[in-house]
Amino acid sequence: MPDLSRYKGIVFDMDGTLIDSMGAHGIAWRQTCTHYGFPYDGEYIHGLGGVPTREIVKLLNEKYGLELDADEVTETKRHAFLKLDDKPSIIDDTFQVMQRYQGILKMGVGTGSERGNAIRMLTEAGLLDRVETVVTASDVTYGKPHGETFITVAQNMGLHPSDCVVFEDTEIGRQAAQNAGMDCIMVINGKISPSPLKP
Repeated sequence: MPDLSRYKGIVFDMDGTLIDSMGAHGIAWRQTCTHYGFPYDGEYIHGLGGVPTREIVKLLNEKYGLELDADEVTETKRHAFLKLDDKPSIIDDTFQVMQRYQGILKMGVGTGSERGNAIRMLTEAGLLDRVETVVTASDVTYGKPHGETFITVAQNMGLHPSDCVVFEDTEIGRQAAQNAGMDCIMVINGKISPSPLKP
């Protein structure tokens, strides 16, 4: 487990970092792509983990030369995800970090999920009461890789971004941490990297 004693706060990404939900998101995206008749590229979609769904739709429009309505596709994907009724399971490595520093460091979540979905998943996983703030795609103007999500988490905890460390599982999330001026510890396939990456 990394030594986080030099920090005052921890910012956790949610999907793929705290909660093992990336598989369910992939299934929902596959169903959504089939519904609208465009190719499903699992590796590409996974690489966009943390990016708000509306922004992913815009990227898919550019990639495939489409003009899909971002709000409509977002709603379709949300319904596909909810119909899976996926029970969130906690990623043990990051949960151990959360337990180790509970009451010692401030903690928040910064996620590209919509607010309703994030609160539901964190509640079902028993994690909501463990964090001071949750900042979602619904709460910011610019999603990841922009740094606004993580900066807002720090502000809500009353901390300067440089006093926080981010736990993330995607390259786009790492870029968001960098753009927020925060160190970042990568979580790859549920395992924590040994040392933080500097912004």
